[in-house]
Amino acid sequence: MSAVNACVVMTAVSDEEQAERIATAVLEARLAACVQIQGIKSFYWWNGKINKDAEQLVCFKTTADKYGALEQTIVANHTYDTPEILQVPVTAGLEKYLGWLQKETS
Repeated sequence: MSAVNACVVMTAVSDEEQAERIATAVLEARLAACVQIQGIKSFYWWNGKINKDAEQLVCFKTTADKYGALEQTIVANHTYDTPEILQVPVTAGLEKYLGWLQKETS
């Protein structure tokens, strides 16, 4: 697999339960090979003021061709009006890992 097809998609959610629900739905649909969840503090502008919240960062290891379906699954299971959903391309990676990623999302 070429690194060009690999990507990381990330979102932030309000709590661990929601993060795990989204992770499970995504993995069951084979839209990612791996999902990582980590507690974070987010500072951001919303409705004209700076906010600070404890959130869970959810990172999906996947392929670019899965992005559309992955985005739909995240949105369908997300509680935010405007969820952060970002796709970050992978420009290089261990070939054995990239092969595993491709196999698990096929």
